[in-house]
Amino acid sequence: MESKAKTTVTFHSGILTIGGTIIEVAYKDAHIFFDFGTEYRPELGLQDESLATLLKNRLVPELKGLYDERLGYTYQGNDEKEYRHTAVFLSHAHLDHSKMINYLDPKIPLYTMKETKAILHSLNRNGDFLIASPFEKSGFTREMTGLNAHDVVQVGEISVEIVPVDHDAYGAAALLIRTPDHFLVYTGDLRLHGYDRANTEAFCQQAKHTDLLMMEGVSISFPEREPDPSQITVSSEEELIQEFVRLMEENLNRQITFNGYPANVLRFAKLIEYSPRTVVLEATMAALLKEVSDINVCYYYAEENNKIQALDPALELSYEVLLNDQTEYIWQVVNKIENLQGGGLYVHSDAQPLGDFDPQYVIFLNLLKDLQVEFVRLSLSGHAHPDDLKEIIRMIEPKLLVPIHTLKPEKLENPYGERILPNRGDNIIL
Repeated sequence: MESKAKTTVTFHSGILTIGGTIIEVAYKDAHIFFDFGTEYRPELGLQDESLATLLKNRLVPELKGLYDERLGYTYQGNDEKEYRHTAVFLSHAHLDHSKMINYLDPKIPLYTMKETKAILHSLNRNGDFLIASPFEKSGFTREMTGLNAHDVVQVGEISVEIVPVDHDAYGAAALLIRTPDHFLVYTGDLRLHGYDRANTEAFCQQAKHTDLLMMEGVSISFPEREPDPSQITVSSEEELIQEFVRLMEENLNRQITFNGYPANVLRFAKLIEYSPRTVVLEATMAALLKEVSDINVCYYYAEENNKIQALDPALELSYEVLLNDQTEYIWQVVNKIENLQGGGLYVHSDAQPLGDFDPQYVIFLNLLKDLQVEFVRLSLSGHAHPDDLKEIIRMIEPKLLVPIHTLKPEKLENPYGERILPNRGDNIIL
C-alpha cells in the first residue's frame, strides 16, 4: 500500500542569522525554493564571491541541482530524491534575498513581482549589483518571470500565490503556498509603518489560520542601544520625508547631499515630490525611477559611463554645478566624498555602508569629519517593529510558527498554536 504523500519544509539557511534565507517546500515530485540571496558578512573581507568561497564561508548552503552546472559544483549533501518540477521565488530585491540569482541553474524558472524584476535589471545594468556569472557578459541578469500581484504559479502539485506587502524594497511580496494537504505562508520581509501598510494587512487576512507561518523577525534581534546623536528618530516613512524637508528649510545656504538604498523607490519618489529643493539623482538611480515608476528627475553621472537611453538629456546636470551649489539642489552622492564642500550637510538614509557592523562605516564617518561635513542619519527600518510583529501574528493566528531571518527567534511567540525553532538544515514533515 502506497504511503500518503507528505509536505516537507527544509530550512537550508537564514536560521539564526539575518539574511540569506533559502527554504525549500517539497511535495511528491515537486519542490520550490525561496529566496536566493547570500548572508551579509562584510567583516569576513572575502577576496572574491565565487560559489566555492561562498560555500566555504557558509554564506550560501549546499543545494542539490540548483546551481549552474557550469560552475563545477559537486553537491556534498545526502538528499538522494529526484524531482520533476523545480522553481525558485524571490520575495524582493534586497541583496540578502537575491544576490546570487546568476548562480542559479538557467534551466530552473525564477519568479518574482514584476517591480522586483525591473529593479534588479536596472540596478545590475553595469554588472556590479548582483554577483556576476562568469559565463555571461558584464551587466547580465538571468531570466526571470515578473508576476502581477496575486498571480498563482503551479509547480507540480504545489501552488504559489505572490502577495504584495509593505517593506522598504519596492515590489516586496509574501508567498501563499498550497499543497494538497497543507497551507503554508512565507512573509518575506514586511512591516506596518510604510506607505503600503494596507498591503501587509490584506496579506495577513489571506494568510489567516495558516498551517505554517515562516516569519521574519529582524527587529527583535538586537538589544536597545544608546541613542545615536547623529540619528533623527522617525516612526514612519511620511515622518521621514517631513524631516528631510525640515533639514532643507533650516539649511538654506549650505550644500546638502544624501544617499539612500536604491530599492526603496517610494522614498526617493516622495522626496522628489515634497522637496523644496530640486532633487538630483545619480544617473543609475534616476534610470531606476524612470523604468519602475515612470518618474522623470534631474540627474548627473558620477562616473564617465555610457549614457543611459532611458533618461531625458534635458534633465542632465554637470557634476561641477552640483559641487559648487549651496542653495538650489539636494543631490545624491554615491562616491568621491572627498570632493564635497567643507561645512556641508550629508543625510544618510539607509544607504551603504549600512551601519557600524560594516568596517567601511567608521572609515566613511571619519572622512566626512575630516571634511567638516555634518553627518545626519535619517533612517527607518524596513522590518516590522517588535509590537507590530505581535500584531501580524495576531492577525494571522498561525497553527505553527517558525521564526526566521532573526538572531533571536525565541523572542517571537505564538499564542495561537505551536512554535518550532529549527536549526540550519533541519527538515519538517507536516
